[in-house]
Amino acid sequence: MLQPEIKRCGWCGNDPLYIKYHDEEWGKPVYDDQILFEFLILEGAQAGLSWITILKRRAHYRKAFAGFDVARVAAFDEADVERLMQDTGIIRNRLKVNSAISNARLFIRVQQEFGSFADYLWGFMPDRKPLVNHFRSLAEVPARTAISDAISKDMKKRGFKFFGTTICYAHMQATGMVNDHVQGCMCHEA
Repeated sequence: MLQPEIKRCGWCGNDPLYIKYHDEEWGKPVYDDQILFEFLILEGAQAGLSWITILKRRAHYRKAFAGFDVARVAAFDEADVERLMQDTGIIRNRLKVNSAISNARLFIRVQQEFGSFADYLWGFMPDRKPLVNHFRSLAEVPARTAISDAISKDMKKRGFKFFGTTICYAHMQATGMVNDHVQGCMCHEA
């Protein structure tokens, strides 16, 4: 008997890593600060590159950035920067490496001010709930929205780097603040 075809968003193609990420993570709401911090680092590293480039290096990033422990990353010093600049498993861009450390320190400040980074971030969402969009094709999915503009603007004001509105919207998609799975995708209503 033939198995029914599984329908997914076209962006994940046939790459098993992309398919797993699409099926298990992308668009699913995240309220855990450690995971939100992980995506903050990964999305910042992705700036100007493809997501699959970063996804393939995710395990290296986890090791290089202390398991995405925000307090440990915030304590990184110049020796850690030099260590990271020699790590071929990550994107060795000094601005991105330094911003990840600086962003960790700012992340902690936001946690102290709001109780958690999740409370801060989800506070931008109507009723603190995810937006489920109903796009029929990838061409309809925006690169930014008024909400990503507002979050990015506020985070820039707080000193965050590598978190412009487009990166912010990608972060929102990755952490399920918006569900941009296209209609017909198995994850659209999941």
